[in-house]
Amino acid sequence: MTTGLQVIFIEDDELVRRASVQSLQLAGFEVAGHGSVEAAARSIDAAFPGVIVSDIRLPGASGLDLLAQCRERAPEVPVILVTGHGDISMAVQAMRDGAYDFIEKPFASERLIEAVRRALERRTLVLENQALRRELAGQNSVAPRIIGRSPAIEQVRRLIANVAPTDASVLINGDTGAGKELIARSLHDLSPRRDKPFIAVNCGALPEQMFESEMFGYEAGAFTGAQKRRVGKLEHASGGTLFLDEIESMPLSLQVKLLRVLQDGVLERLGSNQPIRANCRVVAAAKGDMAEHVADGTFRRDLLYRLNVVTITLPPLAERREDIVPLFEHFLLDAAVRYERPAPLLTDRQRAELMQRDWPGNVRELRNAADRMVLGVIDDTAVPLDAATQSLKERTEQFERAVIAEALQQCGGVVASAADRLQLGKATLYEKIKRYGLTVKGEGER
Repeated sequence: MTTGLQVIFIEDDELVRRASVQSLQLAGFEVAGHGSVEAAARSIDAAFPGVIVSDIRLPGASGLDLLAQCRERAPEVPVILVTGHGDISMAVQAMRDGAYDFIEKPFASERLIEAVRRALERRTLVLENQALRRELAGQNSVAPRIIGRSPAIEQVRRLIANVAPTDASVLINGDTGAGKELIARSLHDLSPRRDKPFIAVNCGALPEQMFESEMFGYEAGAFTGAQKRRVGKLEHASGGTLFLDEIESMPLSLQVKLLRVLQDGVLERLGSNQPIRANCRVVAAAKGDMAEHVADGTFRRDLLYRLNVVTITLPPLAERREDIVPLFEHFLLDAAVRYERPAPLLTDRQRAELMQRDWPGNVRELRNAADRMVLGVIDDTAVPLDAATQSLKERTEQFERAVIAEALQQCGGVVASAADRLQLGKATLYEKIKRYGLTVKGEGER
């Protein structure tokens, strides 16, 4: 359960040290026992992949001395102190000075194991955060990360991997802020066109009178104010990808011209009769039901058929709650790199609160909330769940699904380990996994 992580246990009483090391090893931890701080010190640095458990009263350097050393050399390595009854006030002060936890002697092995387990989970998260920060800091033009573990996102990843190497037109459907441009960029970055331009056009943001000139370009003198030739978006995207966001907002008059370009592969600048080869892949994005736009006459049926050779649907965050915490933690790290601030570590309560919020602004709202947390700004924009539209049963099931999905992810999809973590029977957990449509490892891998 903790592969690659280690526990250093420091205790001068040999019998206590052997018994504690054995208990931790039986619980599945990799443990090194030492009789003094001096003997353990050479194994501890800022990159140490684990936690330290140390008695306070030791020959030579004390556990408090070790804590002070770790604060200088390895400030993010959790230190758990073991104390006698008379040293409680000293241990409390040590907690204020940065100790992760303290255990009072005599202690049950379960108390030790639980403290170590929690500390290792924290250390794991810190190490993952550091690795991701290094990756983000050194990132240049790497394909965007599609983060999440919900069945919907797994399906999106499979579709992208299958379709990206082709020139098939793709229609991405999803609510505002769901991450449609991220999907479009992934399709481009994983395609043979990755070294050519990715041109994004928001069809809803362009005034209708400017739309044609922006899309097709124009020659000098084509209209009043056209003093020199301008290359349009379609031509500029030649060899690459043209991303048309909010395609449902495109004027009908332009829809006809775009359809002709997609059919014939050529375009003409305004004021010119010279055909220009248009060699770009078109990826479109829309919110709402495009069939309704076709039915009410605001969108051409033939153009829709050209654009949606493949449709990728992005459900809102409220329908894939198990993706909320992984996304939020990624955004925390991204914001920490951008703002050069430390990345906060989420508490269990914060994780639960994140998963219970509806996030009507979807991924964009989630990213903004992560930015505010890194900047230390109080988040007063939280939108509580609407009790009038969501029953207690629905809220409970959504939360349970997200918690089970997170436990499976932390245990590598192994049901037996997840059942132990959640303190559930395996049969009960299997039933819930089936009910919620979650993914586990194959029978041979359990």
